[in-house]
Amino acid sequence: HVMAKPAGSACNLDCAYCFYLSKQSLPGGPGGGHMSDATLERLVRDYIHSVTADEVVFSWQGGEPTLLGLGFFEKVVALQQKHARPGQRIENDLQTNGTLLDADWARFLKAHNFLVGLSIDGPREIHDRYRISKQGQPTFDAVVAAAQTLRRFGVPFNTLTCVHRFNASRPLDVYRFLRRELGSTRLQFIPIVEPRGFETTAPEAWDPRRLPVVGSPQAGPDHPDSVVTPWSVDAEEYGDFLAKVWDEWLARDLGKVLVNFCETLVARHMGLPSQVCVHSEVCGKNIAVEHDGG
Repeated sequence: HVMAKPAGSACNLDCAYCFYLSKQSLPGGPGGGHMSDATLERLVRDYIHSVTADEVVFSWQGGEPTLLGLGFFEKVVALQQKHARPGQRIENDLQTNGTLLDADWARFLKAHNFLVGLSIDGPREIHDRYRISKQGQPTFDAVVAAAQTLRRFGVPFNTLTCVHRFNASRPLDVYRFLRRELGSTRLQFIPIVEPRGFETTAPEAWDPRRLPVVGSPQAGPDHPDSVVTPWSVDAEEYGDFLAKVWDEWLARDLGKVLVNFCETLVARHMGLPSQVCVHSEVCGKNIAVEHDGG
């Protein structure tokens, strides 16, 4: 599976915990840009031809891919139609912060059967804690408006919620907001755990001599010598968050709502493949393609 990042790390938000935005300043980092027409066609053609399954799934991520505009994705669809192979079904999903979505976007996404991933961290006071614009302004209203627009045009969407120190202690507030107020029926939760200095040190480039033992106080976000950022979720808090969401899902939403880690736990218990990479025996079946084709 390939995740395409056609705008690289370019984004119109400045989320404090974003692992990707700062990568443009690191040696070999992706930077922000615009995938060229030639690179786009090569990606679409080669990916379609390399997939042996009946379904080819293109995942468009960022940064913020909608910065490239509707015209870019109109090219995407045209190229997919040009290079489609007989008997293969081509699907697209788009991960977005939602702030640029409007009626024109929604019409296009509906017409071409895109599945949208909408990033939102919970109710207003939680979401706006970290997910702010470049000018430091809150983004909650724009994201909620995007969800309403998607629903109005019948565009399927899931919500992607980062679990961090500020919302980990409020699992039911977060879950019930996503379900009851936003109307999400597909929920994804991902933990935010980042080393201090992640903005200046590339992954796997940390000094191993400074890494603490797993489970020690220094491995948690509260210790003065912690190796993780203050907004990183504590292990026990994350476990409690998952347990309470599981209980709520099991009691009220089983069979009606898809929650990524719940589905994976059930699948693994039944001996089926994991739907989430980190719950697999080997985590490494995805690659990312940057805007320059790297």
